[in-house]
Amino acid sequence: MPDSSIKIEGAKFLVTVDPERRIIQDGSVLIEGQRIARIGKSAELADVPADRVIGASDMVVTPGFVNGHMHISYAHATRGVFPDDLGPAYLSNVFALQGAMTDEEEYLTSLLAITELLKYGTTCFVDPGSTKGLDACMQAYEESGCRIVVGWQVTDRPNPINLPVYETAEAVRLMEQTIRQYDHRLEDRVRAWAMPFSPSFSSEELLLAAGALADQYGTRMTLHFNNGSRYVQDCLQSYGMRPTQYLESLGILKSSLTLAHGLGIDQSEVEAISQNGSSVVMCPTAAIKGGNGVAHDGMLPELLAAGATVGLGTDAGNNSNLLETMRSMYLAAVLYKDARRDVGMIPAETALELATIGGANALGLGDEVGSIEVGKKADLVLFDTRRAEWRTLFNPVNNLVYNADGRSVHTVIVDGKVRVEDHRPLFADEWALVQRVQELGENLLQRVGVSYPSRWPIV
Repeated sequence: MPDSSIKIEGAKFLVTVDPERRIIQDGSVLIEGQRIARIGKSAELADVPADRVIGASDMVVTPGFVNGHMHISYAHATRGVFPDDLGPAYLSNVFALQGAMTDEEEYLTSLLAITELLKYGTTCFVDPGSTKGLDACMQAYEESGCRIVVGWQVTDRPNPINLPVYETAEAVRLMEQTIRQYDHRLEDRVRAWAMPFSPSFSSEELLLAAGALADQYGTRMTLHFNNGSRYVQDCLQSYGMRPTQYLESLGILKSSLTLAHGLGIDQSEVEAISQNGSSVVMCPTAAIKGGNGVAHDGMLPELLAAGATVGLGTDAGNNSNLLETMRSMYLAAVLYKDARRDVGMIPAETALELATIGGANALGLGDEVGSIEVGKKADLVLFDTRRAEWRTLFNPVNNLVYNADGRSVHTVIVDGKVRVEDHRPLFADEWALVQRVQELGENLLQRVGVSYPSRWPIV
């Protein structure tokens, strides 16, 4: 039987990210069922009973981290095979490999990706519609206990990256079917959104229909919004406006829209996003590896200054090659300081907000997760500070952002249930899973005929 109540007792610091941004020294948290029931100083909760007590005297406790954009169902099978300078052939190879995967293979790669995410403190994330075998992968979501947003990725225009092209009506049908079938599953840990791949691969009719589905079912919509100069010029020539204004003209630039990447936008687009209440999820890990110029041209500081809702993502494990939200948090804190030669850019506190409550707000989940508050879902991370990289410890926010990483995550709780304990996932045999995914990755590369040997000789 699972514990119906858990008390995290005597934490060195509780970093609540609540509206007052309180940091409680020697604090305790009482969890009842799925939700946080009490928060306070340890002395205040000393006599409060619980089915299970977790001693946290050398722990820093934070909200679970939120990753607003990352593809989990295929990347781990061929992680690290692509050279850095593959260029346009990268995505076409990615989706050719993914298209050849079986449901069982997607289940295994999803479970491994979720294992990595949870072990390093990410409790809530968006998989932007690339998972084909959702029925099979629901098993991974259920076993791991993660909080996830899913959908069905569609295009109705030809594209150079091997994405399936649907008739518009079929694309709309698939998105609606996915929302109806998966939204609010697994005690509400699974949400389903409308997910056209991007404006550049979608007709106006498809974009409008996706927005209408989000409204009809009370859910959201996300788009890849990594706008290269060519697409910007196409928009200017075709519509007489930039990509963001094009979405605004369609009436879909609104509070139910989350734009992933948010690259290639200018100040006028920043203002349009903020004024219309849309959200942006930036993926600095993927952007810098892809040479996108995000440090110099990315508009994260401007989005924040304009009051836009912004979260963080990492993108896929064979794009950025990592899933650890804390690395995106670190990059958000340091990139703009250097690029703008201004150490006031994105302070540590703001970076932590982006990875927690900001990310939750960007997914429309800020009332449920993203901070440690009474009544919210109990998604919590306990960091073991008995490690060299954590000491000395005076300001836990600085330590979290600048010198800690996921290796120090000791315990992870999602929806009031312990999912990682003493650094180990409780839902999977990690080494056995790693071995299975290694084997399936080798078989997949052979089946599809993709080969990118190491540039250094492996003898």
